[in-house]
Amino acid sequence: MGIETIHHPRLLEVRLTRPEKKNALTLDMYTLLINTLEDAARSDDIRAVLISGAGESFCAGNDIADFLAGGDNLESLAPVVRFLHTLVDFPKPLLAAVQGDTVGIGTTLLLHCDLVIAADDLRCCLPFTRLGLVPEGGSSFLLPQMIGQRKAFELLIEGAPFDARTALDAGLVNQIVPRPELEAVSLQRAQALTELPPDAMALSKQLLRGHQKEQLHRVIDQEVEHFAARLSSAEARAAFTAFLKAG
Repeated sequence: MGIETIHHPRLLEVRLTRPEKKNALTLDMYTLLINTLEDAARSDDIRAVLISGAGESFCAGNDIADFLAGGDNLESLAPVVRFLHTLVDFPKPLLAAVQGDTVGIGTTLLLHCDLVIAADDLRCCLPFTRLGLVPEGGSSFLLPQMIGQRKAFELLIEGAPFDARTALDAGLVNQIVPRPELEAVSLQRAQALTELPPDAMALSKQLLRGHQKEQLHRVIDQEVEHFAARLSSAEARAAFTAFLKAG
């Protein structure tokens, strides 16, 4: 189904497992991610979650063919919306280990993580405008907050790919490591978090992020409304057709 869960001591690793599609997310995968994160939030045995991707890429964004088959209305995007709200509300440390192509939701997902370890071959891209769409995942709120409006415009609107060093400078990732060391370093940092007092850690995360949660939920809903409307636009249809032909 594209998702694998790996249990480490007090740590749950959630691995995207569609390497042949660069781990592009389907609607079914969103539902699996929601259920996995909700279960992890309730479990006393899990103190942190690490999201990783199998193969050469972390996540190439949404599976466009799957999305078009699912429809182009707001209701069809319900799993995506619920997943994004689940990220905002997740109470425990959320980490990501990222490598290779990290596109669209693959990149905006990082905005919701507490720690991100990147391989030196990371290639991020936010191609929403190029696809006739609008930013999602709360990125229109979180990215300008992190790097300023002008730099956020460059990444979100111009949509040019950027590398690991740019991601580090922008605050999207915490650390860059050689590709062969990504798994070991990510697990090491995640395991170290699980050794901290869990209640103090959860409260500290709430203090860091809680003041913006209500606004972030609103922004995500606004973005998705525009995103759903854009899916049926002539611009988006032309871009999707060109993308699928090229693929």
